[in-house]
Amino acid sequence: MKSLSRLVDKLSESLAQRKGLLPMLGMLLVLANLALQFFPLGWLSDSDLLLHLGLLLAIFGLLLAWAL
Repeated sequence: MKSLSRLVDKLSESLAQRKGLLPMLGMLLVLANLALQFFPLGWLSDSDLLLHLGLLLAIFGLLLAWAL
């Protein structure tokens, strides 16, 4: 439990300095999903996995930045 607590503390300290990092990564995933729509690669482009992960990461990043 102590190692998990230290990990969360270090993560929150590093993300407090870079508040726009997670939303930017989320937007990059959404743009990557858009690019994959033009090059069908099977289940990855059919399932829109990167779109969903990008949206979740961007929303989580915005909420975390607002809280910090």
